[in-house]
Amino acid sequence: HVRLLPASPLGRARPFPPDTRILYPAAARRDREAADRSSPGHEADAGGGPVPGRPRTKFSAAQLQELERSFREQRYIGTSEKRRLAAVLNLSQSQIKTWFQNRRMKFKRQTQDAR
Repeated sequence: HVRLLPASPLGRARPFPPDTRILYPAAARRDREAADRSSPGHEADAGGGPVPGRPRTKFSAAQLQELERSFREQRYIGTSEKRRLAAVLNLSQSQIKTWFQNRRMKFKRQTQDAR
């Protein structure tokens, strides 16, 4: 999100000055969060809980075993393998893609912690 200042003399909105975001990152983040809460479709949630939508997928042990096996073979999944896993595990290709993204981040954290 780029915050816009009032229109310039030429009638076009000007982007928020970048130096302000660098000098005051916490203030810029608060401004962005406030804008997000007040924008249409983003109801303020006092609890700060998860956004309504698709519930979190609870993978079965068999699904995790197959996903981990595939991850050990190759960290980045190709289209055909994603399609195959989705069919075999009864998951969507999007769920497979997201699982691999999350697993790569977990792997990265583990290898950084080991150093």
